[in-house]
Amino acid sequence: MRRTVVNRVLLGAVGVVLFGVGVLVLAGGLDLYRRLGVQPPGWWPLTSPDQPVVSARSRGRWVASAWWWPTVIGGLAVLVAGTAWWLVAQLRRSGLSSIAVPTPGVSGLRLRVGARALEEALESGTAVLPEVERAGVRLVRAPGHPRLRGAVRLKPGGDPAALVEHFEDGPRADALGSLWLAELPAELRIRVLQAAPAAPRRGRGRRGRRQPRVE
Repeated sequence: MRRTVVNRVLLGAVGVVLFGVGVLVLAGGLDLYRRLGVQPPGWWPLTSPDQPVVSARSRGRWVASAWWWPTVIGGLAVLVAGTAWWLVAQLRRSGLSSIAVPTPGVSGLRLRVGARALEEALESGTAVLPEVERAGVRLVRAPGHPRLRGAVRLKPGGDPAALVEHFEDGPRADALGSLWLAELPAELRIRVLQAAPAAPRRGRGRRGRRQPRVE
């Protein structure tokens, strides 16, 4: 699952939970249950402005239990660890900033090309291929060699097989030759747009046609 999808699902779930809890707390703090005659959920403790969320009796009973502090500490530790993992995952870049270019015949020279420059060149070369409406290319990390990950949208009636052949012989071959790379694997996601249904032609029916006059 892609990172953006995970982020949206996670943030959406957290937002729904916080919104629901906030509505319940606000309704209890403003005494809306009594004013509007609404029955609060049976499991919700805060039903009036003077009522605490957790009563003193419940707090004393839970603190006296042997499972209370291990559960609280363990739950907070899991929450902190999960939050730290999510933060590190957001800061970590999945793509590459640059790519090493071999320099055959020249010793002691290290040459690197910016990944964004290569991505833009490949995007431009792919966008001008036949039947391509839009193209996006990204250079990502992979074991052994960098990998190209592209998303191409074809016009209605486009041929994905022909696009792959043009991409292999065109932009990808040019990148391999220009950068002296022995290998540059690529993954393409191809989407073919559906042709818009033709609008029905409004023609006159048989009754609407003017018949020739016969005498």
